[in-house]
Amino acid sequence: MGLLDAERVMEQWMACLWGSVRPRRRERGAVVSILCRECDERALILGRGRTVVPNTFTVELPHDSHAQLAPASVELGDYLANEVHRHAAEQGYTFAGPVAVGICLTEEEAVGRFRVHSRIAPATRA
Repeated sequence: MGLLDAERVMEQWMACLWGSVRPRRRERGAVVSILCRECDERALILGRGRTVVPNTFTVELPHDSHAQLAPASVELGDYLANEVHRHAAEQGYTFAGPVAVGICLTEEEAVGRFRVHSRIAPATRA
């Protein structure tokens, strides 16, 4: 396999992986849907018109997916955080602090599966 063939194969893999996170059509990707569902299921109603949702998320990826997406983890985290912001604005949710989405490697050997953890983390004072 020549260098150009290897590059083409890597581009196809990256397009496939990004497709699961950022679909081409207006539908949500699997990861974005799960992040939004985490907000919906873990929402805390504090009072009239004030619903606080998780603002810190960790997406655990299997080794192969993590190795492919790690170079773009900052861009991916920013994209996912923006999608969470968009969903929260549509639903009227508020956050206790800034929204952050981190990408990390899972400890399990499950191929092709990912897991999402979320929590409400208050803003830190400088």
